[in-house]
Amino acid sequence: MESRINDSSLKDGWHTERLNGLPASYILTLSQCWQHVERNGTWQQRGHNDCWCGQELQNTLRQVQKLLSSHQTSFQQSLRSVHKKLSLLQNNTVKQSKLNTGKQSTIRDGTEYNNASVAASASSSSYSSQPPNTTRPSRCIEFLGSSHCTCEQGYSISRLDTKLCTDLDECELYRRTQPGRLCLHTCVNTAGSFFCQCPSGYSLARDSRSCHDIDECVRGAHNCSRGQVCVNTHGGHRCVEVECPRFRNATYMKTSALRCDRNPCLQEDKACLQAPLSVNFHFMSVVSNMTAPTVLFRLSAARVLGDTLRFGLMGNRGVQYFTIQRSGRQTGQLVLINSVQGPATLQANIEMSELEKKVLLGRYVTKVTLFVSPYNF
Repeated sequence: MESRINDSSLKDGWHTERLNGLPASYILTLSQCWQHVERNGTWQQRGHNDCWCGQELQNTLRQVQKLLSSHQTSFQQSLRSVHKKLSLLQNNTVKQSKLNTGKQSTIRDGTEYNNASVAASASSSSYSSQPPNTTRPSRCIEFLGSSHCTCEQGYSISRLDTKLCTDLDECELYRRTQPGRLCLHTCVNTAGSFFCQCPSGYSLARDSRSCHDIDECVRGAHNCSRGQVCVNTHGGHRCVEVECPRFRNATYMKTSALRCDRNPCLQEDKACLQAPLSVNFHFMSVVSNMTAPTVLFRLSAARVLGDTLRFGLMGNRGVQYFTIQRSGRQTGQLVLINSVQGPATLQANIEMSELEKKVLLGRYVTKVTLFVSPYNF
């Protein structure tokens, strides 16, 4: 009985490189068989004392192919998992950088605001590095006296026993090896995987890694009374009461939820005439450690009756964090000049004065309250 070898891939030395796990006696026997094939071009079954028959060699090669295929599959699964995690990490980094763009809106009295809910440069993520005490048996292939084992995704071969797979702590791995964040806030390791958590007041985004603020005011999930104004903040909300201010000889009437207008003054009452014509209230929510300088909002006059328009901060409140810049003939802007670590509440009073030949025609005040979140998202 003989069979002819047609596989041109079997070259001299191939078996010694690819089958280095075989015993030396088997390699020597295979070498003798190959020399026989080179001389005769055929296999001849001559018994186990001379050399393996063609069928035995083919069975051995099938086992080697099966072993290599198993390792290749395991390697490809691990590689796809790493590529997926790196892509998600890159996408989160790109999204985080895009959050530095504000949104603008204009209210009726001509005040233009720039919502400064921008992302901070500092990280506030946390990790739960308490891996579950679980192990799983590895998938092993016994081949000619040697064992080759692999693990499913999320596990790695135990250092103590190759027949056991231990959980891979993705949270700790990314914290130590990657410049970005696997989770925006908290990463919790589980058996063979992980999941992300958000703080109270946030919901987990569709990517299962980012956190989105829950607007309790829009959803009606607040306990503010009718006389209070619900202000959404990053991770919560505030119920604020707006009261008209008091100035010497001047009285005010609440014309909207966030505005008070001065009642008419007597012509000879200079103290009343110098009091602001209107007082607006503006509440903002920003993230912790936001980049500075940052324009928070712009203030513009709806109409100008005089020849001069001035902008400035009233008193010393907020001068450590804010400044007023002129951005146009009829426009000024409030700028945050120093980064603020949350949680914190800051206040500033902006005055816009209108003059005609250095004579005061009217004053307009905007009271700004800034709620700084404890988080940077």
